[in-house]
Amino acid sequence: MKHSTTPQMRRGQGPARRVGRTLAFVLPVVLVFSGTLAVAGVNWSGRPSSPVLAAADTAVSGASSSGASSSGASSRTAERAPHQVLRDRLLVELHKENPSVALTHLQQAVNDRPSLARHCASIARALGKAAVRVYGPTRAQSYARPVCDTSFASGVLTAHG
Repeated sequence: MKHSTTPQMRRGQGPARRVGRTLAFVLPVVLVFSGTLAVAGVNWSGRPSSPVLAAADTAVSGASSSGASSSGASSRTAERAPHQVLRDRLLVELHKENPSVALTHLQQAVNDRPSLARHCASIARALGKAAVRVYGPTRAQSYARPVCDTSFASGVLTAHG
């Protein structure tokens, strides 16, 4: 019978195995916890928590409650969709503050009201085009962030080119 002089390592007991077992335990816990936090963070009440959306809802509901008013402005506001009101409010905000504030409020509005997500890219492009008019192409590009799949940067490029 031959005996080996080199020590033999038992398979499956090395550091890689311990790391794998730790990940196998920790990863599902982290995923469940992050999913729980994501669901808890959604505004399920249907009332917008963003001040931009609250103002947009007030404008739309106030105009629609005036009903048969003789004012043409209120009837035009009543016909406008929430994403159009939001876009106009964000454009005003872009002029008063800066594109970063407008992009932050756009992201908050989409998070608070998921139905606005399909309009997010067009609103971000409009903000990008307006930013070029107000700040110039170089400075406008410096505000670009990955809101709505970088549509803001696309709007900057479209307006600049």
